[in-house]
Amino acid sequence: MSQADTLILLCRSGFEGECAAEISDVAAAEGFYGYPRLEKNSGYVCFHVQGGDVIELVSRLRFGELIFTRQWFACMPGLTELPPKDRLTPLGEQVAALPKCAELVVETPDTTDGRELQGFGRKLASALAPYLRQHDLMLPRKSRAKYRLHLFVLSGREMFVGVAPVANSASLPGGIPRLKFPAAAPSRSTLKLEEAWHWFVPRDQWDAELAPGMRAVDLGAAPGGWTWQLVKRGMFVTAIDNGPMNEDLMETGQVEHLREDAFVYHPSKPVDWMVCDVVEKPARTTSMVIDWAVNGWSRNMIFNLKLPMKQRYVETRRCLDRISDELEAAGIRAKLRAKHLYHDREEITCWLSL
Repeated sequence: MSQADTLILLCRSGFEGECAAEISDVAAAEGFYGYPRLEKNSGYVCFHVQGGDVIELVSRLRFGELIFTRQWFACMPGLTELPPKDRLTPLGEQVAALPKCAELVVETPDTTDGRELQGFGRKLASALAPYLRQHDLMLPRKSRAKYRLHLFVLSGREMFVGVAPVANSASLPGGIPRLKFPAAAPSRSTLKLEEAWHWFVPRDQWDAELAPGMRAVDLGAAPGGWTWQLVKRGMFVTAIDNGPMNEDLMETGQVEHLREDAFVYHPSKPVDWMVCDVVEKPARTTSMVIDWAVNGWSRNMIFNLKLPMKQRYVETRRCLDRISDELEAAGIRAKLRAKHLYHDREEITCWLSL
């Protein structure tokens, strides 16, 4: 079996540099050295490992700890001159050098050009999967396989074929949840909190961790996009913002609106959730989150760190490392995760659970 030498990482267009810097750091920490190749605004990064097995790399690193990567897969060298009349044969030759899979996922970059290729990619995948099974290169559909097969389409002639561990990658194509904007929600920011729950809270734990009757605080709440999600789950919310809240939310009887400074307010007794989508420098938000954790004001926190124009990865690591270091120094055990979500822009979303 040939050795895969390329790791493809999908990310938001414009964040290729942050994605490349992060995988370089994380891989080196595990003894895998290589170099990234990227094109700005392409929506993906190629990371070439020198003298190591990329399939081993994606098995050893923890996908869930990567911030700027939405999806990843270990690939053979990219195919750049696929013949339009017979793409299946060269694709099959590469698949033969990879672990057998039962599922084939087709993906494209999350760019305008990439989205236009999705229809072509689906048609190609619908022909490729039967071809691979016919040639004993894929397992039957209902087989339990360790890896998932990925077809990454850049054009009709340029593609990558790779695999990702089913238990150590995004379960959704491209790592993008298809969430529908609820018409009753006051703002589109509501989708950021819903997506955060999908990333950070296992679905089978939602009934326990997002239970009706819980108490929550929404810092910077107006007009109520995040509060709407909390109310929908049956929680009672204290909304902190000097701006006006959505009238329909206030009529639910589940929301108390306080016109106070989000960075000064703290609850009189601990709550179950604190959420924060305030537009502020990440260092100040970091200090506020540490105060909430050290004082035990909330058991779970979801907050956004608004990133600077430059050194976004450096600032991200500085803030997250500071939270981890200060909580450890205070003797507080906590779980901290961060992700650049599909519905995020110049920010990352973090989850801190005490």
